[in-house]
Amino acid sequence: MNTSEFRRRGKEMVDYVANYMEGIEGRQVYPDVEPGYLRPLIPDSAPQEPDTFEDIINDIEKIIMPGVTHWHSPYFFAYFPTASSYPAMLADMLCGAIGCIGFSWAASPACTELETVMMDWLGKMLELPKAFLTEKAGEGGGVIQGSASEATLVALLAARTKVIHRLQAASPELTQAAIMEKLVAYSSDQAHSSVERAGLIGGVKLKAIPSDGNFAMRASALQEALERDRAAGLIPFFVVATLGTTTCCSFDNLLEVGPICNKEDMWLHVDAAYAGSAFICPEFRHLLNGVEFADSFNFNPHKWLLVNFDCSAMWVKKRSDLTGAFRLDPTYLKHSHQDSGLITDYRHWQIPLGRRFRSLKMWFVFRMYGVKGLQAYIRKHVQLSHEFESLVLQDPRFEICAKVTLGLVCFRLKGSNKVNEALLQRINSARKIHLVPCHLRDKFVLRFAICSRTVESAHVQRAWEHIKELAADVLRAEKE
Repeated sequence: MNTSEFRRRGKEMVDYVANYMEGIEGRQVYPDVEPGYLRPLIPDSAPQEPDTFEDIINDIEKIIMPGVTHWHSPYFFAYFPTASSYPAMLADMLCGAIGCIGFSWAASPACTELETVMMDWLGKMLELPKAFLTEKAGEGGGVIQGSASEATLVALLAARTKVIHRLQAASPELTQAAIMEKLVAYSSDQAHSSVERAGLIGGVKLKAIPSDGNFAMRASALQEALERDRAAGLIPFFVVATLGTTTCCSFDNLLEVGPICNKEDMWLHVDAAYAGSAFICPEFRHLLNGVEFADSFNFNPHKWLLVNFDCSAMWVKKRSDLTGAFRLDPTYLKHSHQDSGLITDYRHWQIPLGRRFRSLKMWFVFRMYGVKGLQAYIRKHVQLSHEFESLVLQDPRFEICAKVTLGLVCFRLKGSNKVNEALLQRINSARKIHLVPCHLRDKFVLRFAICSRTVESAHVQRAWEHIKELAADVLRAEKE
């Protein structure tokens, strides 16, 4: 493909994408395929001679689209939102064209410097404490990770390195292995499974702190666990507090947990993967109170801030805590400005070496929407979730299972788990809308998350009517 053909095909692809987005409401939100559907539809090896672009485009509809779950359909209410906007798509095109691998400032200065500035922009939108910002030669700073899972792992590994160095400085005879076997980390029993995975990868014990009646981690339960583990000779070193849990969007009590972590010299990582985007709205900023006690904070603009995947924003109070854990400097990666103090090399802040020019997406989105446009988007989703909540509350057959704070509603039919499992099965088999469940204590619960950029009140109303019809069928079948 030469430049002339690229111009032509690029315009055709933009038209295809625009048509897809415009017509997504008419597509079945959840695919009707079985595992292994795709392999028989394509050759078992790559073509020896080139295929035409027309053939590839035709195969998208014949082969790919039948197996796509349409995350941006206004009838997609599963998981949490994944962000999508035209400015971010255009920025991704430019990112692919520039094609730099921005592991260091020298590898592409604009890639590094725009990321640093965008993370400060976003930090100011959230009103983060200045200790987390890079400007004015602060000790903290922000970095774009690939996911919240990566951010949690990076924080845990940095905390592990920091505590090992501290203990060995006080007692040089201690080996790393002797310390590692006693390290213990903590999170709420409502924390995402990626926190447990971070413990597995990091080779440390992770203990779940029982949450309270609002599914939040509180100081008393954490303190009890710390005292028990210290008495057993263990070394508490790391706590993950979640703001906006995946199950029900509950909030750990940072104002209680934070001071304990500071007093006990434990690293506090705050995971706000979904909810963090809402903190740009003044009326939701109080949910972030207590972040001043944290050593690291993370949320995903690629969930709810119109920046397409992947873009997970992470800040630390002391960037030397990260670079101290991950810094390696082979000769072929060194450059003359790396020790100037004026720039950072993001390869020292992450697990991979290479990194894409992801900050372009933030730059495009922040400029083309403005803070007010992004705030309006968040507020619309929250309003729609409360609209759905009110519909549920009007039907005596149903119950709300957790406080509705942002864009997620947890609900169920009053009755057994079996009847709710049957309802969910009917919903997803009908493929008109898509939901996923969770367990809250011993209850099987349906989650209704406002996700699509294009979702409106009418879609929520239709979804509820559909759910009510299927609920009537389930309850009728149960009586037979």
